[in-house]
Amino acid sequence: MELYITELSKYVITFLMILYTYECFAVFRYKDEEDRSGIYTRQNILMLLIHFSCFMVICFETGEMSYLFFYAFQQIVLFATAVLFHMIYPRANRLIVNNMCMLLSIGFVILTRVSYEKAVKQFVIVSFSIAVTMLIPYFVHNLKFLKSLTWVYALVGIGALAAVLILGTATNGSKISYSIAGVTFQPSEIVKIIFVFFVASALYESTSFFEVFTTAVVAGIHVIILVISKDLGSALIFFIVYVFMVFVATKNPLYLLAGATGGSCAAIIAYKVFSHVQVRVQAWSDPWSQIDSAGYQITQSLFAISSGGWFGLGLFQGTPESIPFVEADFIFSAVAEELGILFSMCMILVCISCFIMFMNISMKLYDRFYQLIAFGLGVTYIFQVFLTIGGGSKFIPLTGVTLPLISYGGSSVLTTLIMFTIIEGLCMIRQDEEKEMLRAEKKKLRNLQKTQNRKRIEMTYIEDLDDSEE
Repeated sequence: MELYITELSKYVITFLMILYTYECFAVFRYKDEEDRSGIYTRQNILMLLIHFSCFMVICFETGEMSYLFFYAFQQIVLFATAVLFHMIYPRANRLIVNNMCMLLSIGFVILTRVSYEKAVKQFVIVSFSIAVTMLIPYFVHNLKFLKSLTWVYALVGIGALAAVLILGTATNGSKISYSIAGVTFQPSEIVKIIFVFFVASALYESTSFFEVFTTAVVAGIHVIILVISKDLGSALIFFIVYVFMVFVATKNPLYLLAGATGGSCAAIIAYKVFSHVQVRVQAWSDPWSQIDSAGYQITQSLFAISSGGWFGLGLFQGTPESIPFVEADFIFSAVAEELGILFSMCMILVCISCFIMFMNISMKLYDRFYQLIAFGLGVTYIFQVFLTIGGGSKFIPLTGVTLPLISYGGSSVLTTLIMFTIIEGLCMIRQDEEKEMLRAEKKKLRNLQKTQNRKRIEMTYIEDLDDSEE
């Protein structure tokens, strides 16, 4: 009986995920949130069914019905998040909230499969992070002085990264975190957001060569500190985000060309200087020749992805635990192995729909500062998704970054939730701008009507005066 349930569940879960993904893109057919309400309701139902189906399979496979209690707590938090966001911020974008909850639920499912203990820790972190970030849209919407803190952003970002370089503990050869009272932080995750705010505040008014050069120096300091710390994945994200934000702000393709050239040179230098980069590149180019050493992770990841097939082996039917650090760097491989390639592709498309919505909000904002913020956060998010999935599937060398909202990691999930809620605040600002524009158009129309009425009265007076003279 359990075998039939597990086998049937693979197709049911995949089918439900395909429907959810379709709704993610069906949203873009409508301009108003009110017209999308039916889509959002269907998404919530599909999310509930996918989450419930996965945990029912986990219960059948393990024989532990106690997992249903863990599922119930997760569902309460996710449902409360979707409802509270809609109640507190009725003008917020519900696709972003729904996708955020959907990706978190996938993370809970696969982490429960890999390590129940880590899944519980992740749940506690997510619950706390959601409670904290629930206030962020309000602050983004109401605090108007954020665009004037250019050098505060720069000093805080550089200071946080430098503190890790000096005080941090080495993890796998890289200094990326430090611990306070037993709690480990990875400041580079939060600094990504601060860095986007710095670039936006520096370039929203002026894009002169001096401004671009100044921001390049500050960005270079960020990247150099990360390189010295051997956190090359984060350094690459900072560099890419800066180059694209400068290109969008200036609309000058020469800056994009200069960034591509400089990045290529930096990659070559990093390969020559850092031995672990050479190991990763060699493992990427030919992992099979080093399958017992440097290529072990990537070969196991490829085995997992290929063995899953279109619909996956089913939860608890694969061996994702054979991949070192599967819960962080290779979570995509675990999803592909047990939930299938189709499910994994849909998960990627859900991430892409978030990015498209970020860009949509960015393009519709009138304030240049907020426009650059939305764009920078969108690039940060989607590029990190690309690095994680690309590294796990041997498309690019491994960079050691996590898959946002799905991989295990407190700093990563908190940072991504902050990014998503900042976008919600920007969405509210966009609606304020649209209302202000509409109000200005109505005022202009009223003034035009008054002018026309005045001219009509004057013409009537002149005509009456001519008639009286005759």
